[in-house]
Amino acid sequence: MTTEEKDAGERLERLNANLAKLDELSKRLTLALSHRKQADPSLHGPSQDVYVKAAAAYVAEMMQNPSKILEAQVNYWGKTLKHYVDAQQALLSGEFKAPADPTPKDRRFANPLWESHPFFNYLKQQYLLNSEAITGAAAALEHLEPSEKKRVEYFTRQIVDMMSPTNFLGTNPDALEKAIATDGESLVQGLENLVRDIESNQGELLVTLADKEAFRVGQNIATTPGAVVYRNKMFELIQYAPTTETVHKTPLLIFPPWINKFYILDLKPQNSLIKWIVDQGFTLFVVSWVNPDASYADVGMDDYIRDGFMQAMVEVRRITGEEQINCVGYCIAGTTLSLTLAHLLNHGDKSVKSATLFTTLTDFSDQGEVGVFLNDDFVDGIERQVAQDGILSKLFMSRTFSFLRSNDLIYQPAIKSYMMGETPPAFDLLFWNGDGTNLPAKMSVEYLRGLCQSDEFSKGTFTVMGRPVSLKDITLPVCAIACETDHIAAWKGSFNGVRQFGSKDKTFILSESGHIAGIVNPPTKDKYGHYTNDGPMTTPDEWKAGATYNKGSWWPLWKEWLAKRSGKQVPARVPGDSTNPVLAPAPGTYVTAIPKA
Repeated sequence: MTTEEKDAGERLERLNANLAKLDELSKRLTLALSHRKQADPSLHGPSQDVYVKAAAAYVAEMMQNPSKILEAQVNYWGKTLKHYVDAQQALLSGEFKAPADPTPKDRRFANPLWESHPFFNYLKQQYLLNSEAITGAAAALEHLEPSEKKRVEYFTRQIVDMMSPTNFLGTNPDALEKAIATDGESLVQGLENLVRDIESNQGELLVTLADKEAFRVGQNIATTPGAVVYRNKMFELIQYAPTTETVHKTPLLIFPPWINKFYILDLKPQNSLIKWIVDQGFTLFVVSWVNPDASYADVGMDDYIRDGFMQAMVEVRRITGEEQINCVGYCIAGTTLSLTLAHLLNHGDKSVKSATLFTTLTDFSDQGEVGVFLNDDFVDGIERQVAQDGILSKLFMSRTFSFLRSNDLIYQPAIKSYMMGETPPAFDLLFWNGDGTNLPAKMSVEYLRGLCQSDEFSKGTFTVMGRPVSLKDITLPVCAIACETDHIAAWKGSFNGVRQFGSKDKTFILSESGHIAGIVNPPTKDKYGHYTNDGPMTTPDEWKAGATYNKGSWWPLWKEWLAKRSGKQVPARVPGDSTNPVLAPAPGTYVTAIPKA
């Protein structure tokens, strides 16, 4: 037997062994899918009304402006025919090559075969032509309300992205090349990854974005020293250990969103906002919210305000002995902090000296990209589902936000994991992104109905503890940081809310990048800049046009703003040296607790 014959025999054995593994994994896959819990159909996609309205608008366009439709169709047909002819001529030349490719660069098609191989290049060019035609047709619809058109365009893009040839094994050269090179081992590992994800999510498919074994909360992420100094059913209060001999007199309390875990602000020392704040000489407290189970079904916004925000404020004042504190709210916690402040100030309580809002919406008239999921078809489904489950599962939240960046957070990770058989990367940000939390049923509906849909806070009709509050009720100094490409809290919406505050002392900072990267932007990286404007807050566009661009992080500018409102220097405060004993070392127990099923 020659060496080549021996190698071929060994490869055949490996291939047959891998095929046997695929059979066994297929059985596991079937069993895993059988555990899938039935969910309200509205949580899996928009109602048929979206497609009916789109079709009706298209028919109306055909009837009223047929030349426009025909022009678009002829243009598409012409490009498609020319592409076909070019491909045929390239083949008739006798060379195995693709025709000229005028399509734009797209990182999904990075493999050289998409450019050089006639088959793959034909698929790519035709897909991009189809995409252009379909998205162009949706964008050209004129007989739709702006909000409906936005939804039609969004879900059209979702369908187009889903149908990319890169998303299918038979038309993905990267996956095919690796399957051949590994004698099918990559497909076995890919199916193993798929089965693992479905098993770990009780029958639902949610792509694992980061290596779950690479990180341990409190060991190699969320490691800034501190201690839990208070705990109730809603949160643990963490006080961080000082790193300076003296600190500003006024303590700082951060409220992170309870949609995710707080340690996005403390991933690792190099990009930890928590560590940076401590190093600047502030006494820092951070709330770590409980991850609720069904027993929290009746917990509403008032409970978060009373037993969460207000109670944390009381404890920080008691521990430090200060009459006033400064507060920070991030995302939904910024919205709720604003509600809390309006309520407190309405009752003459001035215990909060200043507030900082990270990527916060208080005026929901501009809902940003996430607004496509805030119509009744989705919200009605959520209301029915949480009435049954007692919670809005983290699964639905995670999937919804992932679809706002589907190519980056769904399709590309799925290709690498399921087709290529790769282990998810050891990426701390993506690990945090996958470490989601549930939301209480009552709070979810109150937030979605009262704030997101009805915009009651800006209208002055949202009630806190039975009394309406409004944006103009907030009269203390405010610093708001919004992010230019934020797909969750649109910066113009954030601007419009702060503009309506009753505060005379208002500072607005616009950071480059998105909802996370624009906030977690340490000065040492010198990555994203920010815009500032000391002029009046008129309209977002006018403010931006007159703004000054500043290179680098906004953190130092905010430190200056905060320091001016934080009093003189006093001896550093150590966790546990007050009447509150240390209950646990940071990052606490709530951040790693697994709620009851």
